[in-house]
Amino acid sequence: MDYKDYYKILGVSRTASADDIKKAFRKLARTHHPDVNPGDKKAEAKFKEINEAYEVLSDPDKRKRYDTLGPNWRDQFNGFSGARRSAGSYPNYDPSGSGFSDFFEVLFGRSGGQGFPPGANGRTSTAGMRSRAGENLEQTVEVTIEEAYLGSQRTFTIQAPETCSACRGMGQIGGRLCAKCGGRGSLNGQGKRLQVKIPPGVDNGSKIRVAGEGHPGAGGGPRGDLFLVISIKTDSAYERKGDDLYMDVDVDLFTAMLGGSVPVALPDGKRLSLTIPAETQNGSLFRLAGKGMPHLKSEGRGSFYARAKVVLPMRLSPEERGLFEQLARARGVEAHP
Repeated sequence: MDYKDYYKILGVSRTASADDIKKAFRKLARTHHPDVNPGDKKAEAKFKEINEAYEVLSDPDKRKRYDTLGPNWRDQFNGFSGARRSAGSYPNYDPSGSGFSDFFEVLFGRSGGQGFPPGANGRTSTAGMRSRAGENLEQTVEVTIEEAYLGSQRTFTIQAPETCSACRGMGQIGGRLCAKCGGRGSLNGQGKRLQVKIPPGVDNGSKIRVAGEGHPGAGGGPRGDLFLVISIKTDSAYERKGDDLYMDVDVDLFTAMLGGSVPVALPDGKRLSLTIPAETQNGSLFRLAGKGMPHLKSEGRGSFYARAKVVLPMRLSPEERGLFEQLARARGVEAHP
């Protein structure tokens, strides 16, 4: 019985992270899946080999045991050091088969249980494949500045797959690919409506967790979670920088020169009166503390910055033009007609 190099099968290094292992498995599974290669026995065998490798390397306990035993695994099995024996000679081997290789069954039991610990005698339990929690699901959600400012309730329709009832999410039955789900372990589910609370202060990349609404688990394992990934919709009036908001506020020339006040609209619909001092320059910033976006994970708010946009008068009457020319002469400016 040959040693199986699961890392080589998935094309990853022995120091690969759990995420790297999952990505490699998904890529290979898509290439060799029986649905993609109907009637191809080599592809089916490769698909089983990939599944077996992932079954071991995706489980921290199995991976640790596999790494500990290593290529010289026979030496650690109760005096079988260097012996060339048939699979049935190993105390943990079950000839009825599980769909996994003899090597897997000797190390972990017929259906991926705890297997045969070094130095032990007799069989270990082979009760069913281990259950696995379902993978998490992510869905992007576009949110307006107003919703992020106030918080809101949103109703979403998601298409979450359901566990295959025939194979209980394992993708195989008795070592053969499940005919009902084609080895995927799941079936397309019906649309499901969820009402979710959007907390005030969310920003681009913020994630809202909805427990138990992700992909189904395998072998009776729990479903994964749904994560709504926030994307803030571009707003024509407000510019967001962190928890601060910026807005251009029109200020007529006379108010900018002589002073006065202008209205400012906040995202919650409230209107404030902003005092404009005399001789305000175009582009001047006015800070309204505590009127910006709410802090998502703490108390308080950012600031609201009103940017003065001085608006020049248009369509001057002859009298108005004369007054401006008079002002220009008083300021020593040569006016050109």
